[in-house]
Amino acid sequence: MSNDSACLYIVSTPIGNLDDITLRAIEVLRRVDRVVAEDTRHTRRLLDHLGIARPMLALHEHNEDDATARVLSLLETGESLALVSDAGTPLINDPGFPLVRACRERSFKVVPIPGVSALVAALSVSGLPTDHFRFEGFLPRKQAARMAQLQSLSHGPATLVFYESSHRILATLEDMVEVFGPQRIGVMARELTKLHETVKSAPLGDLLAWVEADENQRKGEFVLLLAGTETAGDSVQISTDSLLRTLLEEMPLKQAAHLAARISGGKKNLFYQRALEINDD
Repeated sequence: MSNDSACLYIVSTPIGNLDDITLRAIEVLRRVDRVVAEDTRHTRRLLDHLGIARPMLALHEHNEDDATARVLSLLETGESLALVSDAGTPLINDPGFPLVRACRERSFKVVPIPGVSALVAALSVSGLPTDHFRFEGFLPRKQAARMAQLQSLSHGPATLVFYESSHRILATLEDMVEVFGPQRIGVMARELTKLHETVKSAPLGDLLAWVEADENQRKGEFVLLLAGTETAGDSVQISTDSLLRTLLEEMPLKQAAHLAARISGGKKNLFYQRALEINDD
């Protein structure tokens, strides 16, 4: 039985402009026993700006299991904690899912403190339909895997939303032009809420030429959005074997099976078994 006073708050923080912090988030950060942060140095700057001093615990992709166990033990003692990511709403392409799941399994109270999300901010100003969208997060780093995932998304009515880094923005736009064609409408939202915020809507071919011509447009943090196709009836299917064979050329078998399952929405163990058969052949 969990302690009734224990609580994990999921606190949204600014994605750039520090004035975007909510009054409720400030109040929660002031009164919790501890702040669980993706990067304690980054979060310390935010807390210093707010005049808040609280003990901190790091939880990131490299220590998530150990940190989750530590947080659960603190909740057992009755502590209240606030989970924050480096920017925006925690768990949206950030660590924290195993912790929240474990808290709910143990009946600890989990409370959302809503606020900024780059995903929602970009959608709201994109001019693309928002009633049906698909969030894909970051695309794979290797081109073959990236192309395979984009191909699987090439038809369908949903607005597509991706995060991308400055290191891969140009390569990703090149691949999108190849897969979706230069006339597909895209929106590049760069450095949202920051000094050099840029939101540009144009056909993908024009977006690519614009980014190629201006080095400044390759700096910062990006949300890329693509218009969906007119009808869902045009959707095409990629065969399981074709997808697996492409991925197996670029990465280890286990990783290929995992990515194929993620792209298709199928079960990883089934893709793993089929990948083994393909390798044997």
